[in-house]
This record gives sequence, C-alpha cells and structure tokens, in this order.
Amino acid sequence: MIQSIRHKGLLKYYETGNSNKLPAQYLRKINRIFDQLDAVSTEEDIQALGQGIHKLSGNLKDFWSIKISPNYRMIFRFEKGDIWDLDYH
Repeated sequence: MIQSIRHKGLLKYYETGNSNKLPAQYLRKINRIFDQLDAVSTEEDIQALGQGIHKLSGNLKDFWSIKISPNYRMIFRFEKGDIWDLDYH
C-alpha cells in the first residue's frame, strides 16, 4: 500500500483526483500504477508488474523505478510490504 508521496502533484492527484500538476497524456497510466502499487505486498509483486520496472543503483539503490514514458518515471522505496517516498521524475 502507498504510505507516502513526495511529489506534490502526485499527492494531490492521489488524494483528491486533481491532476492540474501532471501531464494529461499520462494520467491513465499514473492511475493504473497507483492501483498496482496499492496492491503490492512483496518484491515479487513489484517484479510481476512487468517491463519498465527495475531496482535503481548508486545513491538511489533503495529505490525502484517504473517507466511512465520515455522521459518520465515514478520512483519509490519498498519497505515492510509498503510503498514509501513515491516521486515523479
């Protein structure tokens, strides 16, 4: 389940449905990712989300990345069955 969201636009969209801070062409995919991440409880669940998801390295080694488009990603930490620090880049 999603526990924390860093990006103000994502947080606003997640809590209220107001999407004015996000690109309209990606809202359907962002909404689907929210649904999928809310259902995750293990790392195997994350990996089962399919292509475009991978664990990051370096300074972000604790984070996962999900591809939204060629230029945009959502990143997050997975800890004790929950999603933390969800962000949009």
